Amino acid sequence: MSINLWSNAEHSLGYLQRADSIPHRREGEAALLEFLPAKVERFLDIGSGGGRLLNLVRSTHPAASCVALDFSPAMLEELRKQFVTDVNITIVAHDLSNPLPDLGAFDAVVSSFAIHHVTHERKRTLYTEIFTKLNPGGAFLNLEHVASPSENLHSRFLATMDLTNETEDPSNKLLDLEIQLAWLRQIGFTDVDCHWKWRELALLAGSKPIRLA
Repeated sequence: MSINLWSNAEHSLGYLQRADSIPHRREGEAALLEFLPAKVERFLDIGSGGGRLLNLVRSTHPAASCVALDFSPAMLEELRKQFVTDVNITIVAHDLSNPLPDLGAFDAVVSSFAIHHVTHERKRTLYTEIFTKLNPGGAFLNLEHVASPSENLHSRFLATMDLTNETEDPSNKLLDLEIQLAWLRQIGFTDVDCHWKWRELALLAGSKPIRLA
């Protein structure tokens, strides 16, 4: 059975309270900002949560407009409180298990610890949808929670988060990093790489070619 607890307010708000305590998170976020295109006029934030990544991207591209997607009522409420007066932010309620709505084109698509909550089959189709929504030369930057290559390494990662196999988020659907990078290449992304990694946290990235083959 596929479990996703993120529609639960307590679960969502609990995450916001501990978001700053995720080890090495700022390193991954810094790497994500480093690989944004030089020109970002419009970007999509998938699984925007409390707006953390949205604000980071806007700090380096303050004139950029953004579409922020999330399906958690608690997260959507937080986004609306923050950006109610910002005409350059469009907040869209959307469950990632469904195809992306018609949102137009973007210079960048970013995500932070969200896509691992959908099934593996949906991950791949979502990556394809993201590719179609990017402008030529645009970048997809996914700061993500990926699978460890062994149960021992997974248990050691959980320990760094003060979790166990019994207490980890049952919403997680972790997938091997290399499989996801291979998918991006097959879809048509170029410059596909993992630009940063610490244990199960990784930055997956790829660009849409300026000229499609």
